[in-house]
Amino acid sequence: MKLPDLALDLAAEAPGDWPLFGLADDMRPALARALMCGPAALATIISLGDGGPRPIGTQMVFGQDAAGAATRAGFLSGGCIEADVEDHARACVADGRPRRLVYGEGSPWPDIRLLCGARIEILVERIAPDDAAARELLALAAARAPAIWISDGERRLCAPLPEFVSAWPQAFSRRFDPPPRLVVFGGDPTALAVASLGAQSGFQTTLVRPKGPTAPPPLAGVAYRRDAVASAAAAIGLDAWTAVAICGHDQDVDHQALLAALPSAAPYVGLLGARRRLGERLDRLRAAGVGERDLQKLRAPIGLDLGGKAPFEVAVAVIGEIMATRHGQPALARRL
Repeated sequence: MKLPDLALDLAAEAPGDWPLFGLADDMRPALARALMCGPAALATIISLGDGGPRPIGTQMVFGQDAAGAATRAGFLSGGCIEADVEDHARACVADGRPRRLVYGEGSPWPDIRLLCGARIEILVERIAPDDAAARELLALAAARAPAIWISDGERRLCAPLPEFVSAWPQAFSRRFDPPPRLVVFGGDPTALAVASLGAQSGFQTTLVRPKGPTAPPPLAGVAYRRDAVASAAAAIGLDAWTAVAICGHDQDVDHQALLAALPSAAPYVGLLGARRRLGERLDRLRAAGVGERDLQKLRAPIGLDLGGKAPFEVAVAVIGEIMATRHGQPALARRL
């Protein structure tokens, strides 16, 4: 089962002078690619002491490409331990034995120093191409269903949520949500900037411009739809891991986008436009049957109040607000 790549996924980059492999955070696409070429090693932070630059559950994938060249994806510490973890990961793939690596306090490798002063424990496990848990993980991601992953390095289990599965002694568990998604309505420079930055930030991004040009926008990692708002929204699916940014200048298209997005499960709906016109837009939505509870979801004007008006300044404000919502920072999110 191949998981669709995240927008602008750089996880397939081979080691080099610049760590582009560390720009990807979700390791499922990298794992899917690696398993197409043979066994891979999955390294997961399972314990932290005294902080650390990356949280528990952070992962790296070590594999090879179709030509047999070594690949890696993700980062665990900002450069302090990645090379050593890779050595253990390659050995794990070769002999099949999992490793539990400790860096910092209690480490058997005192010469590997962590500048942050943290203690990091990492589980390294060999994943075969026919591994049932890995196949289930990738299948659930492709179906946009949350999953629970449990492993002790030798035994693995993956199940859909909310199915109850408890971890056994010495096993580590983590939740996997569907990849974050962004739907941008519009076609002006601001909409293009929001879509472009969203793709670069790891969102599976789609730009919707009804009756727009036949050719898609020249934006890396951005899908394009030019059908009507209702059919585009239905085809994409506005689920609980989807953000909607309405950045058009056609009030009818904007209105249709709001009618599709506000009652949906999408946790973020932002609207570009002047505050002085907001009242009449809200009245029109109420007249169309949108309830007050759904209206409270709306962020308008869209984005954090950073003061900038240029396309990419607005894009930074929008992506920042989406991330604030995603990570539970309601004080940063500007609602009605």
